[in-house]
Amino acid sequence: MGKKYISLLMVVMLLGMLVTTMDASQTDDVSCQEALLSLLPCLPFLQGVGPATPPSNCCAGANNLNQKATTTEIRRNICNCLKPAASRFGVHSDRSTQLPQLCNISLSVSFDPSIDCNSIKS
Repeated sequence: MGKKYISLLMVVMLLGMLVTTMDASQTDDVSCQEALLSLLPCLPFLQGVGPATPPSNCCAGANNLNQKATTTEIRRNICNCLKPAASRFGVHSDRSTQLPQLCNISLSVSFDPSIDCNSIKS
């Protein structure tokens, strides 16, 4: 499996995420598609198939998304978008909990596939 295969796999996964979220609603300035695209560079790390540390573009996307999640409603909506995607794409819980520390950010939105999105507070 070469780099071309991994690149093709990433494109297919991205298209799959976009197709399955076409009916997602826009909440303020953060759509489900935007949230997924922000975290796309994190996918290999979160799946445990990439390096042991997230790449810088992953951290930048996570930080950008976190800065846009300014209200409880936005954070819950993003969580409700990310949770099924995390399960669908095999995100490892341990990797998702390591991401904030490794990226040096304090996340207000969890990437953990087992989180109860209604428990997110402001």
